[in-house]
Amino acid sequence: MRSRGDAFDEGHTMLNRLEYVCLLEGAKMESDDSRCVKMHDLIRDMAIQILLENSQGMVKAGAQLKELPDAEEWTENLTRVSLMRNYIKEIPSSYSPRCPYLSTLLLCQNRWLRFIADSFFKQLHGLKVLDLSWTDIEKLPDSVSDLASLTALLLNDCESLRHVSSLKKLKALKRLDLSRTGALEKMPQGMECLTNLRYLRMNGCGEKEFPSGILPKLSHLQVFVLEEFMPQDDAPITVKGKEVGSLRNLETLECHFEGFSDFVEYVRSGDGILSLSTYKILVGEVGRYSEQLIEDFPSKTVGLGNLSINGDRDFQVKFLNGIQGLICESIDARSLCDVLSLENATELERISIRECHNMESLVSSSWFCSAPPPLPCNGTFSGLKEFFCYRCKSMKKLFPLVLLPNLVNLERIEVNDCEKMEEIIGTTDEESSTSNSITEFILPKLRTLRLVILPELKSICSAKVICNSLEDISVMYCEKLKRMPICLPLRENGQPSPFLNIQACPKEWWETVVEWEHPNAKDVLHPFVNY
Repeated sequence: MRSRGDAFDEGHTMLNRLEYVCLLEGAKMESDDSRCVKMHDLIRDMAIQILLENSQGMVKAGAQLKELPDAEEWTENLTRVSLMRNYIKEIPSSYSPRCPYLSTLLLCQNRWLRFIADSFFKQLHGLKVLDLSWTDIEKLPDSVSDLASLTALLLNDCESLRHVSSLKKLKALKRLDLSRTGALEKMPQGMECLTNLRYLRMNGCGEKEFPSGILPKLSHLQVFVLEEFMPQDDAPITVKGKEVGSLRNLETLECHFEGFSDFVEYVRSGDGILSLSTYKILVGEVGRYSEQLIEDFPSKTVGLGNLSINGDRDFQVKFLNGIQGLICESIDARSLCDVLSLENATELERISIRECHNMESLVSSSWFCSAPPPLPCNGTFSGLKEFFCYRCKSMKKLFPLVLLPNLVNLERIEVNDCEKMEEIIGTTDEESSTSNSITEFILPKLRTLRLVILPELKSICSAKVICNSLEDISVMYCEKLKRMPICLPLRENGQPSPFLNIQACPKEWWETVVEWEHPNAKDVLHPFVNY
């Protein structure tokens, strides 16, 4: 397939066809309700029986084996062997199966498998797929280096793996997974020879920077994931923007650029970014919090840390289009307008701003003068679902009132420990000077509102805000706040419907000072408040 998207479409077509004729059956994952397919035990037994009749398969998955099957079971006709999810501890030198047609070998999830003798792979020259993931091996046998037909080598989650022999001869390799192999001491030799590689996922193997000269040789690469997690070193491995930009077929990218210049150099590569369908890119000195946070962000996310971009008007022009997630940590921007072009950020779903002490508002007043009219219709923040703001010392206002009609998809607002915060949704000077003040808005999807340690907060919004989906509200240590402009959904009797959960502090302030839009709201909500 020319692209991974085409490959996925073809794969799903096959799965749908098999499900339609009842060879597979639809199911849902227990963890997240995502759709999947499974094979009925009877169908699986039938498939295995067909393989056995032709002596082409050996399937002993989850059979509680403590050692490899006997030598006579390793017949010459074998094409596929699955020994996954067993208790095999070692493969001694007495094993050297002669299986010239064996193409797939699954030894994954043998958690106690620590040693594989070099002799084991000596006569398996037809092997194409080797899965040793989730095992405890410390060293990949040198004989794997001679498996010239290998197209997939999966070593992910081998946490004890310290050494991988040269990959120079594996020129047919398309997929290499070395992710979460925290003990690997150095980068495997010969990686620049893997010219057919489509998928590469790995950590830094103790390196500070991904070795130069390798990526430009991997011109067919479609997936490049360079992990952040490095247990032996706090510093993440970085990669040069120019080298990543040379990958013209890249569709998925996860990496860390050392600084602003590398990021700009990558974005300037043009064709190198047009092919991207998913990306998670960190730039600068990003803390552990943001490194972990980006995992839960949407599939197109950029994280910026400790960068000097204040006043650099060239920055936003080169920002990636279609961005869905933005993390800003300790950057000196005055507003988001210094970071990206808001007109092109209509797909932004999640924003997290942390310790950006020069930022006074999300949107600068100058942006209102240059934004195309009419302002509420230009789509800015129209896709936004979640917004987080933590410990920004100079932040006074968040969303401008004029953009409130765009926030129809907003589900969550969290503002914490911003000592100068005065308004959550505030009017600009331009709005204050006109008589066309807006008195009512609807935030139809807002479910969570958390305002914590905002000592100067005087207003959530000057207009009345109707929130029929609100379930969780926390207002703590915001003692200058006197009015809750939130309008609750009404029951048939005209009384406001209570939230599912309310947290408030201090108790006396909440009970005596705070007033609601609806006169009976405080009485109705009283039983649901936790102090």
